[in-house]
Amino acid sequence: MMRYWFNSLLVLVFCLVGPAYGAEQAPKVILETSLGAITVELNPQAAPRTVENFLNYVDTCFYDNTIFHRVIKGFMIQGGGFTPDLAQKKTGPAIGNEASNGLGNRRGAIAMARTGEPHSATSQFFINTVDNVSLDHSAKTPRGWGYCVFGKVTAGMEVVDAIAAQPTTTRNSQNDVPVKAVVIKRASRVAVTPKS
Repeated sequence: MMRYWFNSLLVLVFCLVGPAYGAEQAPKVILETSLGAITVELNPQAAPRTVENFLNYVDTCFYDNTIFHRVIKGFMIQGGGFTPDLAQKKTGPAIGNEASNGLGNRRGAIAMARTGEPHSATSQFFINTVDNVSLDHSAKTPRGWGYCVFGKVTAGMEVVDAIAAQPTTTRNSQNDVPVKAVVIKRASRVAVTPKS
């Protein structure tokens, strides 16, 4: 009888407090740029491999002192691969494309940049400044794969817009480079506050 009561009590305690301890909060990353801070909330449920890849670059300080090297007004801002002198950083291996996860390239969404090959994303990412439905997954074909969204901006969209408004030029055969470098001074995880 005593054992039954004790087991029942354990089940009750788990049911009451289990979800609070077990439920994981979505990871957030703050990009401290030369024009202000941008906070992005990541979605590991929809894009687990992509989020893991992005956080690995964050945790190893890869993004620190890189720039937004491609800025197209009315489209997006792209960063995560070049130093201020436009030297391309050495990255890890490419990851599989998770663009079929149902998340769309809407204003404020963060997605992986890639080449024409669907599964070529490494470190570079972009933030949509408008709804870019044409970048969404439509089919598992070279043209239809789309660009994987793995999170969204939750604070600092005005900074994204300020970056998007920067005048651009062509440097080192790269188009759409901001005339004045917009530097990601530091990228770091936002500390998770424990639930009370």
